[in-house]
Amino acid sequence: MVEAGMESSRISDPLGAGGACDVVTVPTRQGLEAVDILLRGAAEAVGPVLHDDGHDTLGFLVPPGTAAAWDVPGSTCTGTGGRGAEPAPHPPVTDPGWLLPPERADPATDPAELRAALGEAARLIEAADNCR
Repeated sequence: MVEAGMESSRISDPLGAGGACDVVTVPTRQGLEAVDILLRGAAEAVGPVLHDDGHDTLGFLVPPGTAAAWDVPGSTCTGTGGRGAEPAPHPPVTDPGWLLPPERADPATDPAELRAALGEAARLIEAADNCR
């Protein structure tokens, strides 16, 4: 579910293509696992990631238009409708903040890579929870 603070964030064009990024929002636990999977894997693009401390979610910036076909259970992809978001290099400490800031990441996360990483993360979390 997209949290109000995440949805209203304005994310300007880190793609440099004149279009706003869409935002995939996931629970923090799954998102952190997916970030780890993406960073240690052969993913072509791991873009900026927002962390919304107040609502326990992560938001992955993905190319514009991703929301139209996003169908991953447990996540939401919100189109920014051309509004964009402004990835300030030093956001306030309160929500949202950058887990992976724009200047340290690729322009956007590849949606296919993110889809695969979120699936793997869900399986790892389920396996860990079943070991208890």
